[in-house]
Amino acid sequence: MNDQSTAYSIPGTSFIDLVPAGGGEPYRVFLYIPAGPAPATGWPLLVLTDGNATFPFAAAALATQAPYPAATNVGWGVIAAIGYPTDEAYDGLRRSWDLSPPPGTSYPPFSEGGPEVITGGADNLLRFIEDEFLPRIAEMASIDVARKALFGHSFGGLFTLYALFNRPSLFASWIAASPTIYWEDGILLKSEAERRKTIGSKPFLHLSAGEYEGDELAPFQQRNDDAAARLEKKKLERTVSLARDMAERLDGGTDGLNAQFELYAGETHMSVLAAAVNRAVAIAFAVRR
Repeated sequence: MNDQSTAYSIPGTSFIDLVPAGGGEPYRVFLYIPAGPAPATGWPLLVLTDGNATFPFAAAALATQAPYPAATNVGWGVIAAIGYPTDEAYDGLRRSWDLSPPPGTSYPPFSEGGPEVITGGADNLLRFIEDEFLPRIAEMASIDVARKALFGHSFGGLFTLYALFNRPSLFASWIAASPTIYWEDGILLKSEAERRKTIGSKPFLHLSAGEYEGDELAPFQQRNDDAAARLEKKKLERTVSLARDMAERLDGGTDGLNAQFELYAGETHMSVLAAAVNRAVAIAFAVRR
């Protein structure tokens, strides 16, 4: 038996590094483009934030479900996940800036001697997505302009909601998992109150959270030394109640938004990611007959 290991990559996937036109550090864009000709209207597109962490889930979910549409109701499409040139799942400093709404503020370093953490750069990332990222994807694959979806989890969910309220026609489906709506005294709620209204379109918003993102710890968390502090933090964040309440406020409003909330049983803020990305794949690539 040959015990030599070989590097493995997910078949059909690739990445490119895109430097914003205005300068700055590059984004690493993880891609899956189906083989063969696109439909006459183009491929549906799923864009994900935190691409280093989310792309493997999305690519695997699509590859295992799209071949069996009668059993899954999932068809083929393009996945484009925005991440960073790192082998880590997250780039804490860059995502803190990219995914949080303005005006933002500064926080102590993640570790002693490190740089301070700056927030409030969501407008920059939103401009990059609209002016550079989406046009580049459209050069690489035929995209159905009426079937574009954006997914984000945690800070990515916060960004997804901020983008919806400021560029509602940019995507048709918006999928915000465990969004940090409470962040910086609920600054997102100002964007909601002042949101731009869509014209001639009815966007879909899917909000979600894990069962153990409310007022209860997961059973294993109750045994941890930090159980009391973690529970107090959950009560401050109110992830479940804020997301559910937002869905109820926005659903069927005057701007035609269709919103729904989903609770994932047995999941925590971090464990929910796989289920949430799988749901994003189901929404973005749903078979239409």
